[in-house]
Amino acid sequence: MSASATPRSPVVSDEQAVGLLRSLVEIESLSGQERRLAEFLVERMTTLGLSAWIDEAGSAVGARGLEAHGAAREWPIRVDLALLGHMDTVPGRIPVRIENGRLYGRGAVDAKGPLAAFVVAAATACLPAGFRVAVIGAVEEESTSARGARHAAKTFEPSACIVGEPSGTDGVTLGYKGRLLAEFHARVASSHSAGPEPTAAELVTGWWERVRSAAEAMNPQGAGIFDRVQARLRSIWSRHDGLEERAAARVGFRIPPGIPTVDLRQICVEASQGLAGPLGELAFEGDELPVRAPRDTALVRALTTAIRGEGLTPRFVLKTGTSDMNVVAPAWQCAIAAFGAGDSHLDHTPDEHVVVEDYLRSVRILRRAIESLAAPGA
Repeated sequence: MSASATPRSPVVSDEQAVGLLRSLVEIESLSGQERRLAEFLVERMTTLGLSAWIDEAGSAVGARGLEAHGAAREWPIRVDLALLGHMDTVPGRIPVRIENGRLYGRGAVDAKGPLAAFVVAAATACLPAGFRVAVIGAVEEESTSARGARHAAKTFEPSACIVGEPSGTDGVTLGYKGRLLAEFHARVASSHSAGPEPTAAELVTGWWERVRSAAEAMNPQGAGIFDRVQARLRSIWSRHDGLEERAAARVGFRIPPGIPTVDLRQICVEASQGLAGPLGELAFEGDELPVRAPRDTALVRALTTAIRGEGLTPRFVLKTGTSDMNVVAPAWQCAIAAFGAGDSHLDHTPDEHVVVEDYLRSVRILRRAIESLAAPGA
């Protein structure tokens, strides 16, 4: 090791790496309620030799090559590599345990596993002096606010970014579809059930059928799932108080590159016309642009080479969901990809778990990739 390199310090054993992940999973951290986990993570990152702090959004940040609160002296904070994970989870308590080589618990896959791997890899990688790495445990990724990522997008200026999301240890995610949420409300005066007037529930279901048909008509014949507009009925409800009936339907769109959200908004507006008159209401939220990153970057080469170093064959992944990549990629305009252990089909499910060896393998892959990016000439 050259005199200009920063040695791996401290050495983190596999047992300690698994212990860190288990601790993260054991601390409940629903969106908007991440403070306890952020404080724990800052304490643990500090113990591992990182400069660590909680930023103005409430995200936990740990860095090498930067002192804590580096933003006070430099804005934006320039880093060679940002490792952007998230601390929050969706609701649903799963007993935390290790069984048959699998660690169970809410967030084990989405996305405390990738975040824990970021921390261990960043702390233990052998880096040359002056190479800057920032680990960001963002808040509110699972909500439409994406508060942590939006703050990070303004705070940091990275040359490259790895987003912590499950891709499998052999996968590199290069794209996420965009998103739009639409909600249609209808109100009508109560009427007899045998009468001809449509109910509020019929109005909103009629709106949904129009929306679904129009969205499907946008898709080219034979297009793959990543290149198709997807419309899903997320929820529907109705009630009445004897004088008025109310109903609402909430629809989520997943949007491929090349389709502007304004087109989906127009579909929703046109579908509502003539259905509910002056008592109909239509609202939108959660706009996110689709993102698709190139393969031919030093970052992707570093990840795929590191994956091969573990005896695996790399594969490229395009996701139909969204992530914080949708937020930061347009702002940072840098080489970007998502990586993390775990099967994304287990996201948000009652069986969420990560294979422990896959998690440890992801740490090794990330360490190799970071060191490759930090090598002279990279």
